Amino acid sequence: MPGDTVTVFLGGDVMLGRGVDQILPHPGDPALRESYVRDARAYVGLAEEANGLIPRPVPFRWPWGVALPELDAAAPDVRVINLETSVTRDGDFAPDKGVHYRMSPGNLPCLAAVRPDVCALANNHVLDFGRRGLEETLDCLAGAALRTAGAGRDAVAAGRPAVVPLATGGRLLVFSLGTASSGIPDDWAAGEDRSGVAFVEGPSAGAAAAFAGRLRQSKRPGDIAVVSVHWGANWGYGVDRAEIAFAHALVDAGVDIVHGHSSHHPRPLEAYRGRLVLYGCGDLVDDYEGIGGHEGYRDDLRLLYLVSVEPDSGRLTGVRMVPLQARRMRLEHATPEDTRWLCEVLDRHGRQFGSRVDAGPDGTLTLRPLRATWPV
Repeated sequence: MPGDTVTVFLGGDVMLGRGVDQILPHPGDPALRESYVRDARAYVGLAEEANGLIPRPVPFRWPWGVALPELDAAAPDVRVINLETSVTRDGDFAPDKGVHYRMSPGNLPCLAAVRPDVCALANNHVLDFGRRGLEETLDCLAGAALRTAGAGRDAVAAGRPAVVPLATGGRLLVFSLGTASSGIPDDWAAGEDRSGVAFVEGPSAGAAAAFAGRLRQSKRPGDIAVVSVHWGANWGYGVDRAEIAFAHALVDAGVDIVHGHSSHHPRPLEAYRGRLVLYGCGDLVDDYEGIGGHEGYRDDLRLLYLVSVEPDSGRLTGVRMVPLQARRMRLEHATPEDTRWLCEVLDRHGRQFGSRVDAGPDGTLTLRPLRATWPV
C-alpha cells in the first residue's frame, strides 16, 4: 500500500452471539426459539462435529485467531465492522423472527480484542431482544468506549455518523444504513421519539437523495465518508440492479467507500468513479460451521478488506484482501487451494463491474480495474 494514504480495515458481519457467546468466558442464557434448535450450545456441537473439539471457555481473542496479527501487521488507520448481534441480558425475543442473536455483556472484551474504531449497527439482529435489549446494547458499547453508527435512541441519533479523527487532519465519517431486503422489520426503524435503526425501505433514488442531504451537512474538506449498508439476500453472487444504482448514487453524492454486507459469503467488488463499492463482505465471525445447505458458496472462507484511499480526495488507491477460514469457531489462514478458488470466483463475478481480482505470492488477493478508472 502507498505510504501517503489512509487505510481502512472493513470487516463483514461479526456475529458474536449464540454459539460464539457460549464458548467465551461469560456465556449468557443459551435458550433459543428457533424451529429446530432450542439451545445455542447445539451450534458449538455442530462446529465440533465438523472440525474438532473446541476448548471451553476459550480466551477472548480466540474467535479472531490469525486475523489479529494480520491486522496488526497491516496497521490500518481505521477499523470498521458490522456488529450483527445485540449485547444484552435484557429484553424479550423479538416476535416473528426465526433467528435471534445476543452476546453477554461480560464477553465484550472479545469484541474489543479486534480494536474496532466503529461498529455499524443498522442490521437485522441488533433489536433481536427488543428496544430494551437495544438500550443495553448501546449502553454497553458506549461504556466500552466503542463508537457506533446506525442505531440510536431516536432517528437523529441513529442517522448520525461515527466520527474518527485521522492523522491527516481530516476525519473518517461512518454512516450505517439497513434495508428491508436484509430482513430488517419496518417497525425497527428509529423515529422522532422511538429508538431503532437507520432504516431504508429500499435502495431507491429517493433514499439516495435523502442521504445526500445529510452527507452535505456532515462532510467537510479532507473528510472520507463511508456508508456501511446492510442489504440484499444471504446467498448468491448476483447483485440487484437497484442496489447497484443506489451504490452509484451514494458515490455521486460524495461517498468514498460503500461497505456492503448481509451476504454470508463474499460478493463482487467494484471501483466506480475511483471509489470502492463492496457489494457483500461476507461473514467474518459466526457460528455457522457444520450447517449444511449452501456448501457451494464456501461460507467458511472469510476476507479481511484493507482499503487505501488518498487522504484529501478519498480516491481509491488500492484494495488488498486477506483470505481466512473459520474452523473450530476460530479464524485460520486459508489454504493456497481455497485462496485460488475464492480468487477465481470473485474475479469471474467482478468482470461485469469492470474489475478483476488477482492472487499474489504472499497469499493475499488484490482488486485491479479492467479500465483505468483509478490509480494502480
